Amino acid sequence: MKKLIFVVWLISIIPQVVFSQSVKVVDVTGGKVEGVVSESITIFKGIPFAAPPVGEFRWKPPQPVKPWNNVLKADEFALPCPQFSPFLPGLVKVKASEDCLCLNVWTPAKQTDDKLPVMVWIYGGGFALGSTSTPLYNGAELAKMGVVVVSIAYRIGPLGFMAHPELSAESPHGVSGNYGLLDQVAGLKWVQENIDAFGGDPGNVTIFGESAGGISVSILCASPLCKGLFRRAICQSGGNFGPIVKEHKLGTIQNLDMAEQKGVDFAKRMGAANLDELRKIEPRKWMHDPAAKMGTFWPVVDDYVIVGDQYELYKSGNYNDVNVLIGTNSDEGSLFVKPLSVEKYHEKLNEIFGPYTERALELYPAKTRAQTRTAQADIFREMVFAWPTWAWANLQSKTGYSDVFLYYFNYPQKIFFFMPGKHKGAGHGSEIKFVLRNLKCNAKETEKQLSETMAKYWTNFAKTGNPNGEGLPEWPVFKSGQNTVQYFNTTVETGPLPNREQIMFIEEFFKWKRKQTEK
Repeated sequence: MKKLIFVVWLISIIPQVVFSQSVKVVDVTGGKVEGVVSESITIFKGIPFAAPPVGEFRWKPPQPVKPWNNVLKADEFALPCPQFSPFLPGLVKVKASEDCLCLNVWTPAKQTDDKLPVMVWIYGGGFALGSTSTPLYNGAELAKMGVVVVSIAYRIGPLGFMAHPELSAESPHGVSGNYGLLDQVAGLKWVQENIDAFGGDPGNVTIFGESAGGISVSILCASPLCKGLFRRAICQSGGNFGPIVKEHKLGTIQNLDMAEQKGVDFAKRMGAANLDELRKIEPRKWMHDPAAKMGTFWPVVDDYVIVGDQYELYKSGNYNDVNVLIGTNSDEGSLFVKPLSVEKYHEKLNEIFGPYTERALELYPAKTRAQTRTAQADIFREMVFAWPTWAWANLQSKTGYSDVFLYYFNYPQKIFFFMPGKHKGAGHGSEIKFVLRNLKCNAKETEKQLSETMAKYWTNFAKTGNPNGEGLPEWPVFKSGQNTVQYFNTTVETGPLPNREQIMFIEEFFKWKRKQTEK
């Protein structure tokens, strides 16, 4: 009897085993790729969308992909771009490769003419870290919501964002830097040319990303190079609305001249007399150089990819006017700051805010060392994430025709990296696992419910341009000064703009900063 039961059970799972190991072959730019079906999702990993940016192609815009003859087994992620992580010191030893310009596709489509909405994920990491192979970014669970999910790699650190006079001289546009952004544009062009073969609709593409990925989304929404490449955009903790400055600092962006000087200084530290020598240096040589640190090499205003001050572009209506869903977390800044003495904290505020220091101390007071960490975290939250997001929503709601949906994620928890100390809210990046439905198996029931709600909002938005749907709390279109912000906690409800007084202070400060840089 036991044998009979075993045989019946074995027969019952054979179709599942066969299905889970079946494959699909798809024609794409460059050749054929073979994916693997897991449950109801067909997965393709490591599809090249550009030529390897190595040798003479290092620090050049992405080149056309090199064709291949045999069927490419797309069952493994490509190696990440060379990088160093301050959070994981051993990461410098992890396998990496400059040949990193690949993307991944998770599709639930049964036929190529299913015309499913497409969501293209852009990872974060301060433009210095990041990889599509991060388990947190697995797109399978989100794809089960009826969308095709794509994640694209892009160059980071010096490889992705170094500007240099020699590079600008050899460019037909007379610019350099922003290679990582050009990689993203190339990935989006690949999606337009190929995603229909995966059952996706090239006319219904939503880009979404977090942190540097969210800043990238913001930049792409204002770049003329992206016109027609996507229909909607989702930005999680990002925005590129600060003034143009000589030296990139909190919430600002650098001009090309100063970015080129950084490249010159970098080449000197590497001992390279010219660009040819610099192109021959192995990336591992600069892994412990200041250039490898987060925030050192950054997108630059080059009048090609980034065509000016984005705040001013939005004021004049000069951007890609698409529906956007954007927001921030309640404890964004805790990842990026450390406690200071009260005296050092005051000195730092004076360095940042100048004549606005007294007002900053009123809004961000600290009388103990522990309080300086909280105060700095809140300043970082406002300047880098909350204010740019509000500025985006406010400006587009005034000058655009498309809808804006604004959120505030404040489900209290630590970020996905280990961080010591007490957390008063939702850390930077902590919403990602909820959006992508990648919670741990021991997640609380409230977390599972929140994840399903957020995933429905996000995919509804990708499908129709509106996050609302059956069984979901109403999410109103953003209107400045009204209670139109969607709060995500143990409950989901609409409320006012959080930390409004602080955000208005940053608005005033950046207006002053902008005038100073114009002098």
